[in-house]
Amino acid sequence: MGSLFRSEEMCLAQVFLQSEAAYNCVAELGELGLVQFRDLNPDVNAFQRKFVNEVRRCDEMERKLRFLETEIHKADIPILDTGENPEAPAPREMIDLEACFEKLEVEMKEVNTNQEALKRNFLELTELKHILRKTQSFFDEAELHHQQMHDADKEEEAHTLLGDEGPRMGMPMRLGFVAGVIQRERIPAFEQMLWRVCRGNVFLRQAEIDTPLEDPTTGDQVHKSVFIIFFQGDQLKTRVKKICEGFRATLYPCPETQPERREMAIGVMTRIEDLQAVLSQTEEHRQRVLSSAAKNVRVWFIKVRKLKAVYHTLNLFNLDVTQKCLIAECWCPVSDLDKIQMGLRRGTERSGSTVPSILNRMDTHENPPTYNKTNKFTAVFQTIVDSYGVSNYREVNPAPYAIITFPFLFSVMFGDTGHGFIMFLFALYMVWNEKKLTAMVADNEILGMFFSGRYIILLMGLFSVYAGFLYNDIFSKSINLFGSSWQVSRMTNFTESLLEEGFNLQLDPKEAYVGTPYPYGLDPIWQIAENKLSFLNSFKMKMSVILGIAQMTFGICLSAFNHRYFKSRINLWCEFVPQLIFLEFIFGYLVVIIFSKWLLFGPQNSKDAPSLIITLINMFLFSKPPGAECKNCVSLYSGQYQTQMLLVVIAIICVPWMLLVKPILLRVQHNKNLYKAVRYREVRMLKNGGVGDETAEVVHHDALEASASESGSSEETDQTEQFDFGETMVFQGIHTIEFCLGCISHTASYLRLWALSLAHAELSEVLWNMLFSIGFKMNGIVGFIVIWALFAAWAVLTIFILLLMEGLSAFLHTLRLHWVEFQSKFYKGEGYAFRPFAFDTLMDEKDE
Repeated sequence: MGSLFRSEEMCLAQVFLQSEAAYNCVAELGELGLVQFRDLNPDVNAFQRKFVNEVRRCDEMERKLRFLETEIHKADIPILDTGENPEAPAPREMIDLEACFEKLEVEMKEVNTNQEALKRNFLELTELKHILRKTQSFFDEAELHHQQMHDADKEEEAHTLLGDEGPRMGMPMRLGFVAGVIQRERIPAFEQMLWRVCRGNVFLRQAEIDTPLEDPTTGDQVHKSVFIIFFQGDQLKTRVKKICEGFRATLYPCPETQPERREMAIGVMTRIEDLQAVLSQTEEHRQRVLSSAAKNVRVWFIKVRKLKAVYHTLNLFNLDVTQKCLIAECWCPVSDLDKIQMGLRRGTERSGSTVPSILNRMDTHENPPTYNKTNKFTAVFQTIVDSYGVSNYREVNPAPYAIITFPFLFSVMFGDTGHGFIMFLFALYMVWNEKKLTAMVADNEILGMFFSGRYIILLMGLFSVYAGFLYNDIFSKSINLFGSSWQVSRMTNFTESLLEEGFNLQLDPKEAYVGTPYPYGLDPIWQIAENKLSFLNSFKMKMSVILGIAQMTFGICLSAFNHRYFKSRINLWCEFVPQLIFLEFIFGYLVVIIFSKWLLFGPQNSKDAPSLIITLINMFLFSKPPGAECKNCVSLYSGQYQTQMLLVVIAIICVPWMLLVKPILLRVQHNKNLYKAVRYREVRMLKNGGVGDETAEVVHHDALEASASESGSSEETDQTEQFDFGETMVFQGIHTIEFCLGCISHTASYLRLWALSLAHAELSEVLWNMLFSIGFKMNGIVGFIVIWALFAAWAVLTIFILLLMEGLSAFLHTLRLHWVEFQSKFYKGEGYAFRPFAFDTLMDEKDE
């Protein structure tokens, strides 16, 4: 129970390791994960430590592995994960790993370089192939257009021409042209720039390439277009080429005659076929190399990270004067010292050293880290507690109680059997398939959050099913298992014509109630009663107050365990006792009144029951009940006025008790210890013949020693060391005011149990009536189709609104009730977590 009830007992230990055995010993401790090393070289630069070169080599190996991993992912090759967890490699294996990774990196870079060059050559040939195909049609169109112009002008301009077709047919060839390829989205701007710079003296034709082309550098698919530009003169040629260069267009040589273009196209196709064969062989070789690496890359990552972690940890150690022994300091659980000793022994044996490693416990006044052992079930509850603040060392741990109280308070707000069952099935699926789902949700933040909380969702769903049965609420409907305790037939004023109208009717308990309560949960008749909301308001509000006072009382009782463990008698009698009396004599008495009212007043005389609010007001005002003339001021028992007055007086006395007694006792104790220290100094001076250094610092030091030796409490010792009466009074005043006002505000805060429960139930009912009230009025095939469509909409809205949104809201409110209302009564949360050197943690936090 000790580890579950409070954190593990920790100790500070000093470890002496021989240099040749240090690596293996630290590796064994990393496998155990039970030791948190301290940095003994805080002032030494990270680049000046002993094993900085080894850490750099590990960084370089990790970089090469990340490069290989990236290439494997690019090739869509799955990385084999057999679940193997190899041990940290021996230091001599570092050279082999470095050589292996260096060889793979060089080979992959060479393959990538060659492949990129081949792909670039293949891209150029492919673009040239499209240019030769597309420009042929451009030249054919230009020749046809020129022939038509030549026939029309032949008679008119015969005296200016040579008289044959040769010069006219060859006229387009006298124009200069360039052909190339450009990205498709740049065509409009490219054409506009050509028109402006060349002033309309060029002729541009372009055609889209149907299939996208692969960029050899990025591997992306790019859409391009073929273009040809006709111009006249070298000046325009220079301008056109500069514009093409600016728009990153690739220019290719294109012959002027058709036979030359056909001959070039044949040669291009031959070279493309040869390149495709070479590319195929290169890709096969690349796939073989990466497939072989994919089988081992995960194991290599583990080895390198363990290797790096060990050397990083060794940099925290000190060297003795002989330079042959490493000295370390670490926090470790007392209960696991034997395991740590065995780990050191195994590491020494593996290294072949003949000198054993030594582990010595050290005395220290430092505050140890907090270590709570968890498993996969309790880890989520411990995480919720630690999110508020890590508990102080050996402070009572709220996590074991949150395993029950958290899902229970959630169910009070969420209580619906149908919704809870859906949540339970969802969590049960994640629990049942947790091994398969672990890898699937590893990279998804939202799904990973749900998966890590699968056990708390499982309990929340299960408790919600239970609360739903108590509320008799299943998807906003009730079930009648035992027969209603209300009978409409007993009502004398209900006629058949009135009942046939179908209105909600308010039941009179004097006539309709049969006298036997419903065996389990709420009576189903309340689902159709007109005064359903007022009844549920009263019931759930009182229930919220009862649960809130019960949990706050439990929290104050847990503080007594803290005071007893830390041997703080002052806190036990000056904080715990008055706090418990103050809470119970006011708000605990309110719970007693609630139960008394339920026991003394039934359905027949419920109208004569006294009002709780008026009773509480009269209690604080010391007012006697006015008697029969006030319906809600009836006394519950004889002597109620005197009892209530006594409770209020005692509760008021507890306020100065909490405020003054503790600071006064601490002041008296401090003066007493200081007087004893002065007397001790005087006696010592007499024994030394009157020689001594009677300084205030020495006297104060002796006072602290006397206080520490006589006080049984570490808290009281700390308060004595730093004692200031004014500061102590201010601190105690703030603590007193916070507790007294907190009792009121925290009790009111628990009313969120009532508010969210009613909100969830009403929202579920409104959603049902809003949708199905339409479908139930239709008959035939149309009604059947409408009902199914409305059911689909209802199911979607139920999951996203009532399960996800309402569930998240109830979860956050439950979180607030535990962090503020419950844990504030006994939990400080000012400690720091135990973070052991563990390889398992390093694998999960690989980014660090």
